[in-house]
Amino acid sequence: MKLKIAIQKSGRLYDDSVKLLKDCGIDLKNGVNKLRTESDNFPMEIYFLRDDDIPQYVEDAVADIGIVGENVLYENCKQVDIVEHLGFGKCRLSVAVGRGEQYTDVTYLQGKRIATTYPTLVRQFLAKNKVEADIHEISGSVEIAPGIGLANAIVDLVSSGSTLFMNGLKEVETVLQSQAVLVRNKNLSDEQQTILDKFLFRIRAVKRARNTKYILLNAPNDKLKDIIALLPGMKSPTVLPLAEAGWSSVHSVLNENDFWDIIERLKDAGAQGILVVPIEKMII
Repeated sequence: MKLKIAIQKSGRLYDDSVKLLKDCGIDLKNGVNKLRTESDNFPMEIYFLRDDDIPQYVEDAVADIGIVGENVLYENCKQVDIVEHLGFGKCRLSVAVGRGEQYTDVTYLQGKRIATTYPTLVRQFLAKNKVEADIHEISGSVEIAPGIGLANAIVDLVSSGSTLFMNGLKEVETVLQSQAVLVRNKNLSDEQQTILDKFLFRIRAVKRARNTKYILLNAPNDKLKDIIALLPGMKSPTVLPLAEAGWSSVHSVLNENDFWDIIERLKDAGAQGILVVPIEKMII
C-alpha cells in the first residue's frame, strides 16, 4: 500500500512542495517531465498535476492527499479535508483599483465591473458585504483589465504588490489570506490514514524546526540566573560548566519571532560567545 500525493507539476508551490518531501526524508526518483514518480524509502507515490486539478483528484480518490493553495481549494469548492497548514506559498487574494480612485470601503464596488480568475470567491465576498457588481472571469493578465477599460477593479493574488504598482493599481481590500495546505480524501482506509499520520509527524517536526534556532552561549555564573530567565527552551536550558572557573555554557532553543529581541537582552545580561545554529528537525 502506498499513499498517493498530488503536487503542482509547475508553479509557485512546486519547489516548496518538493523541498518539504525531501526535508521529511522522502526520496523522490527523478520526476523531471514525469506525471508520476514514487519514493524508494517511504510508501508514497507522487503525482505532478495542474494546481486547479488537485482538489478534484483528491475528492475523487485518484490521489489520497494533495498540496494546494487555499485560494485554489476554496475556488474549486471540492469536498476534501484540510489536515495541515504548511506555512509556505503565502499570498493574499485582494481587490485592487486604479491608484487615482477615491476608495473608501467595499461599497465602492457597487455596480462596478470586476475582473478576476476567482469568480466563486469574489461572489462570496460580494454577497458577504451585500454588494452587487458585474464579474468578468478572465484567465490571465488580470492586472491590465482596468487600463484597457475592461473593468473598474480586479481581484487577484498579491504577494509583494509590485505587479499592481507597475500597472497603476493599488490594493484596497483583502478577500482571502492564503497559504499551501495539505488536503486529504474524506474516505481514507485505516492503512492509508496510518501512512498519512506518519507523514504528518514528519511534516510537523520540519515545521517546528523551521521556526526555531538552537543557541549556545557562555555565561558568567554570577549572571546565570538572569540569563536562564530569558531562555525557557523546550523545557529548560541546558547548563554545563566550562573549563574556566566561574563560567558556564548554556544551550537552548529560541523561536524565530523572538530571536533578535532575546539576543539583545542576553548580551545586556552578560552573555558572551553567542552561537546560533539552524535546526533541521524538532521532535517533541
